[in-house]
Amino acid sequence: MPPAKTKAKAAALLAEYERKRDFARTSEPDAKPRKGASGNRFVVQKHAARRLHYDFRLELGGVLKSWAVTRGPSLDPAVKRLAVRTEDHPLAYADFEGIIPQGEYGGGTVMLWDEGEWEPLHDPQDGLKEGMLHFLLHGKRMKGGWALVRMKPRDGEKGENWLLIKERDEAADDADGLIVDHDDSVRTGRDMDTIAKEKTAVHRSNRASGSREKMPAAPNFQLATLVGEPPDGDDWVHELKFDGYRCALAVAGGKARCTTRNGLDWTEQFGRIAAAAAPLEVKSALIDGEIVAFAGGRTNFGALHAALKSGGEIAYFAFDLLELDGKDLRSLPLVERKDRLQTLLSTLPKFSPIHYSDHVRGSGGTVLKKMCAEGLEGIISKRADSRYSGRRSGAWLKAKCTRRQEFVLIGWMPSASRGRPFASLLLGYYAAGKLIYSGRVGTGFNTETLDDLAAKFAPLARKTTNAQGVPADARRARWIEPTLVAEIAFTEVTTDGVLRHPSFLGLREDKEAAQVVRETAIQTPAEIRAEVAGVRLSNPEKVLFPSQGLTKSDLASYYEIAAERMLAQVGNRPLSLVRCPQGRASKCFFQKHDQGGFPDAMKTVEITEGSGEVESYYYVDGLAGLIAGVQMGVLEFHVWACHRDRLEQPDRLVFDLDPDEALTFSEVRRAAVEVRDRLEALGLKTWPLLTGGKGIHVVAPLARRAGTGWEEFKIFARSFARKLADDEPARFIAKSSKASRKGRIFIDWLRNDRGSTAIGPYSTRAREGAPVAMPVAWEELDEFNAANIFTVTNAASHLGNSTDPWAEMAKTTQSLTKAMIAKMDGSIT
Repeated sequence: MPPAKTKAKAAALLAEYERKRDFARTSEPDAKPRKGASGNRFVVQKHAARRLHYDFRLELGGVLKSWAVTRGPSLDPAVKRLAVRTEDHPLAYADFEGIIPQGEYGGGTVMLWDEGEWEPLHDPQDGLKEGMLHFLLHGKRMKGGWALVRMKPRDGEKGENWLLIKERDEAADDADGLIVDHDDSVRTGRDMDTIAKEKTAVHRSNRASGSREKMPAAPNFQLATLVGEPPDGDDWVHELKFDGYRCALAVAGGKARCTTRNGLDWTEQFGRIAAAAAPLEVKSALIDGEIVAFAGGRTNFGALHAALKSGGEIAYFAFDLLELDGKDLRSLPLVERKDRLQTLLSTLPKFSPIHYSDHVRGSGGTVLKKMCAEGLEGIISKRADSRYSGRRSGAWLKAKCTRRQEFVLIGWMPSASRGRPFASLLLGYYAAGKLIYSGRVGTGFNTETLDDLAAKFAPLARKTTNAQGVPADARRARWIEPTLVAEIAFTEVTTDGVLRHPSFLGLREDKEAAQVVRETAIQTPAEIRAEVAGVRLSNPEKVLFPSQGLTKSDLASYYEIAAERMLAQVGNRPLSLVRCPQGRASKCFFQKHDQGGFPDAMKTVEITEGSGEVESYYYVDGLAGLIAGVQMGVLEFHVWACHRDRLEQPDRLVFDLDPDEALTFSEVRRAAVEVRDRLEALGLKTWPLLTGGKGIHVVAPLARRAGTGWEEFKIFARSFARKLADDEPARFIAKSSKASRKGRIFIDWLRNDRGSTAIGPYSTRAREGAPVAMPVAWEELDEFNAANIFTVTNAASHLGNSTDPWAEMAKTTQSLTKAMIAKMDGSIT
């Protein structure tokens, strides 16, 4: 639209704003056009009028679209804040902070509480009309995905009531403290009382002199998952694994701050690094990296301890850039963040102690061998296109040359040698909240270390220990409070969980004892077993996945690891099975009914079919049932949307997003998020499943309730899919015809009928590569570039080093209501 028309349209939209104000009395900006670049600004103003509220404003169409959020925004996705639509405001209002005189419209104190840019995820003008705005915020306090959803007006209601909802992503926080933790202005640092006393309006003053750059907050650190072997593909980049302290380096206003992984401010301890970072030519920046010291040309944890104690030389290797000049970069691909980081650090002087951590693309196995040959600790492998999620995930993997990790010190053994304060230290780690004994370490100490540790033990002395598994020969031990954490190198772990040949490397003051767990690089065991969980494998060496060489025994080992999580989703549900008795490359067939031949651990339930015939269907209720399936060549477990004890009451809604071959997986991810948001707007919380094929399942658990049976279930699923296809016919189709699916995604609602099935979570798939259907969390979905990324080989490691992303599903008590079903006949919004 030409500038003149844009201004004219904006002026018309601001007529109501001008009508309500006397600009001879109020210092608020008038509606006259002002020079300056337009864009996608957003602002939140804390407003103490008759009632305290927060004005949420988005720049759109030359004005600020505005909502009054009565209780302020919340980071908890379960909390839906009422947002009352108000009149459009001029763009200049985004700079207003000050006093509106009493007696004037909105009289009271106004604070600039947050500001930044917003990123619409669809056409925002269409979203306003339809009552659904979905967007990303890149603010100083509000970040990540958000939605504004218009509520259906009540009879006689003239205004527009919306809901402001936080999307579940890395910026979400169930223990929401957004409003409580931030009570000052992002522009001036003033609180409401100070603004009221000073009676100044920011937009009237010189912005440069009135503004100040705020130091970025320390991040939730992204952590790596331990694996036995690194990935080899070109989708991965590999960096050296440094032997030091993880540190976030925040820079703003000519100052720098260093924060450890444990949230400790160690700017004083790392003063040389802070001083080197302070002159960086930026308004603000947040960098992730590692503090190290060198010994023999290599980074060395012991040397770092010595350097920190003596004031020796330390260095900082920066490997990620999270914020730059107030803009959050976490959602950008890793390689793009690293490019910006390298450019930023290139301005530092030649002999700066701050260095860019370079990487190698692809050939992970070769890179690791080379690092190990040079005596280095190992490598960190990262997905080149991954975002920074701020938690442990499969996007960052670590492979080590030697085995080492942190352990909690739980006590010490007295020494018979004169002058030596102790003979060895007793170690432990936490598992399921319990402290577990893990052996002793008696080497790696020098005189100084022995004396230093002995001094730390004295005030921590206690009479007993609560550690489990402590052997009888430790009766002479002196116990201490389990608060100290040590880095230990070792060769292996014995079958009873004790370290072999451990060596003390140093204390870790950047990690709390409660965070110490056993790191395990779980691999599919290579040994061939003829019996697992009491079920005999008649031919354990039979290869079921020829390309990977995976045997019956290998699959049984995988299901041992996956069983606990899998049975929570698959157990006691009627099944249909895909069997490949001679392996994936030979004849496979679909089997619903019991035809005999299965071990007794594969159980059956009698079900009356639509024809009136009674047939026996399979189900499993324990690991033995899964192994019985492996014995009979089952490569896929498909489940009904109900449990066997209440066959007529479905308890799981599944939408299968099945894309045309020509579509990219990013389009499937985007579609899954849209399905999630639409269902959430109706009141249904969902979880995503990577199917191991091409698509994603969006799964909503439901409470079983009388009056909601298969017919209502099917009507809702069909209506929802058709509504989505009608709204966006270029992207979605609700019919299964492959001919008409070209360039679109089939919203397969047919899984939601009596007798229909969907692939079971954690089930293997009878496909090339031995893929696995893997449950994931919404906040990590963007980290994956395919639905078949998890396989029998790597899924075991993923399960052993991650929490259950569907753990909260069992606590969900939502229902499919008659109102939801009826709403499908009108607008979802």
